[in-house]
Amino acid sequence: MSARKALVLDFGGVISRTLFETHDLSEQALGLPPGSLTWRGPFEPEGDALWRAMQADEISEREYWLRRTQEVGALLGEQWTRMEDLVKRARGAEVEAIIRPEAVAAINAAQAAGHRLAILSNELDMFYGADFRARLPLLQRFDVIIDATYTGILKPDPRAYQACQEALGVAPHDCVFVDDQARNIAGAQAAGWPTVHLDVRDPASGFAQALLLLS
Repeated sequence: MSARKALVLDFGGVISRTLFETHDLSEQALGLPPGSLTWRGPFEPEGDALWRAMQADEISEREYWLRRTQEVGALLGEQWTRMEDLVKRARGAEVEAIIRPEAVAAINAAQAAGHRLAILSNELDMFYGADFRARLPLLQRFDVIIDATYTGILKPDPRAYQACQEALGVAPHDCVFVDDQARNIAGAQAAGWPTVHLDVRDPASGFAQALLLLS
């Protein structure tokens, strides 16, 4: 791999496993009976009408997760109004358990080759809480973290990609971007970035492709 490129990753679904993949861990953390959480998003789209609505741009990603947050809170007899209520409670204290090993391997390889690392997220701290970065040492390895929790600029707004690129100090064609949402991939492509649309059902293939694009 040549130097002075950048690996730019979304967080939720890319670096972390999706909530769909960790229902068992969530149920344990929340004290819910096994099988309480049935929505499976991309793993069973035919059984998740809300997910299909989000993919069709009928609702936003934030609206999807707010609805799920409210539903899970109701299972506990509580009123949850913030997305971080679900993520912080469901993910518990074992933050390393939710991180994709394939993502860690790709981060290691890119960093060893001298590439820069960035996270471009719409809701990192909004979902996980401001203290999450201190609890996940992996995040300290990133040169740049752009989080719309604070900027208010959501992917696929062109300004989100521009801000990340400028912070990294690399050319558009040197930003290799990995995201699991098609709309965000389209935004990166419009910015001139090489992209990998990560299939969360096969993350190893996606990260292998990203490393090839860095070469």
